[in-house]
Amino acid sequence: MKPIFRSMVSMAALGAALAACSPAAEETTETPPSRADLAPGLFDAGTAIWNLELTASVPPPDGFFDLDTVMIPLGIPGDPDDDHADDAAEDLPEGNGQGADTADANGADVGGEEVEEDDSGPGLLSFANSDLAFTGDRVIMGGFHGFNVYDAANPDAPDHILSVVCPGGQGDVTVHGDLVFFATEQNRGRLDCGNGGVEGDSSPERFLGVRIFDISDLNAPRQVAAVQTCRGSHTHTLVPHPTDDSIAYIYVQGTSSPRPDSELAGCSGGEPDENPDTALYSIDVIEVPLDAPEQAAIVSRPRIFTDYETGEIAGLWAGGAMEDGAQATASTVACHDITVYPEMGLAGGACGGNGILLDITDPVNPRRISDLADPNMAYWHSATFSNDASKVLFTDEWGGGLGARCRAEDPQNWGANLIADIVDGEMELRGFFKIPGEQSDIENCVAHNGTLVPVPGRDIMVQGWYSGGLSIIDFTDSENPFEIAFFDRGPLGPDALRVGGYWAAYWHNGRVWAPEIARGLDVFRLQASDLLTANEVAAAELIRFDEANTQTQLHITWPDVPVVAHAYLDQLARSGALDDAGLAEVRSVIEAWESGAADTAAMAAAAERLDAATDGQAAADGHRMAELSAMLIRAR
Repeated sequence: MKPIFRSMVSMAALGAALAACSPAAEETTETPPSRADLAPGLFDAGTAIWNLELTASVPPPDGFFDLDTVMIPLGIPGDPDDDHADDAAEDLPEGNGQGADTADANGADVGGEEVEEDDSGPGLLSFANSDLAFTGDRVIMGGFHGFNVYDAANPDAPDHILSVVCPGGQGDVTVHGDLVFFATEQNRGRLDCGNGGVEGDSSPERFLGVRIFDISDLNAPRQVAAVQTCRGSHTHTLVPHPTDDSIAYIYVQGTSSPRPDSELAGCSGGEPDENPDTALYSIDVIEVPLDAPEQAAIVSRPRIFTDYETGEIAGLWAGGAMEDGAQATASTVACHDITVYPEMGLAGGACGGNGILLDITDPVNPRRISDLADPNMAYWHSATFSNDASKVLFTDEWGGGLGARCRAEDPQNWGANLIADIVDGEMELRGFFKIPGEQSDIENCVAHNGTLVPVPGRDIMVQGWYSGGLSIIDFTDSENPFEIAFFDRGPLGPDALRVGGYWAAYWHNGRVWAPEIARGLDVFRLQASDLLTANEVAAAELIRFDEANTQTQLHITWPDVPVVAHAYLDQLARSGALDDAGLAEVRSVIEAWESGAADTAAMAAAAERLDAATDGQAAADGHRMAELSAMLIRAR
């Protein structure tokens, strides 16, 4: 079975795009509402929405929600005996990474005091929802208690069709056909997916690593493989074999402390100068024979942080502040996320103290080709490339998702997105983006996971910000990113910080899908505005993928159809790159094409006008003109 990596356009999507004046395309206000002081509540919180439509809210299914767990307070503002949640992430045990998506559900810091782990009972994140994967009409939502599958044939009314209970956090999911890959990193994880936890420091019943489920029969899902790793699987990434469709690879990002050799042979910790075999400073690469997934096994453990000149294994940032007044940046001992871009042969690694760029043309032996450090970054968390791979956006999970980090007093470049251009294979810092500082002391908020929104001619991304809601930004100009849409809800309760909000937000097949840590799954549709025209929305809604995994970036190719041409022209009108006469000429040509009366000579003349206007334009407008000109020539 081969993953589908290119974008496709269905006739239904094309029809929808040609009807760009549908209700979803009606223009909304340019002035954003305030996110401040939204009313608290579990399922009835106040909301603020801008340039989006909320089309569905699906609550957690039975067995995947516990009110007492959801309402565990991390801290109470103004309590002199409470250290509050701002310091919770930094107080987690060493080796566990940082934050809400790294904390053991039963060993998190609550109110400044570390709670002893209890493998048998529910704790802070025991029922939290985490990441998403997409296959066919199905949406799969992972979580700390297992995973759920939804039928999304009607994306505005997802229907829950399967629950698989398998505790062990963090529960990130990827999918290939009927195979679901599921991350496990907590000590309570059992080989048999049981609820009882595991006793002792070493046990043959414990499982930490990547599970593989076969869900071809929804009435009888089966765990067909369980690949143990030394540091568990906090996240993982599906990587296609470049030439063999029968093989896939899984990059495993483990952030837990190394297990003892008595539990898993060959595992050990420590620094490499004392223990060159340490499980730190590496990732695991699992090879999966897709027709025999039970044979999946680790085939390499690349040392991607090595100083290639000296051979030092711990070759990147050692941790701590890079300058006076800077962040206390994490050390680079593991990657939190690795986003691969197979068509470009690249991967972006967000690895604690550094962002790294990898050459993955040999997926078993990825090699670092560039790395970046910055004093504003506390914990390099996730990565997203622009479609042409000319830039990469990294998120900083300052405070780990457990702290209130989006308040007016919080630094605007901390807990933000960092945008770097890729120039001759090297990453160069360009800019930052963070949502406005309107969140309160009881809302956990920091930059988190997202994907591109496929608008031609622009680099647009949607992402979650935990209790800061979701945000859509334009980072076409790396130095000047700006927000074009958002949705936000009030906190879970009125009196204390509790962990909630959007784990992520992802564009898939015409909708934004947002897993809410406590409240379930939300679905959104873009609304046209002065910042995003109806043609741009319709062009984005054309793009369809049969299968999508959030850390396997897919290359987007837009079809040669009039609505895409209109989208490019709208952008040239917005920027003023083409004069009124040029806009009118090109628009009339596109409208004739749209009506079925295309004039080949007029199309050629319009293309020539666009080519002549390209010189001296800003890079983005020059690209738009070139793409529109080439489209008109191809469509003649």
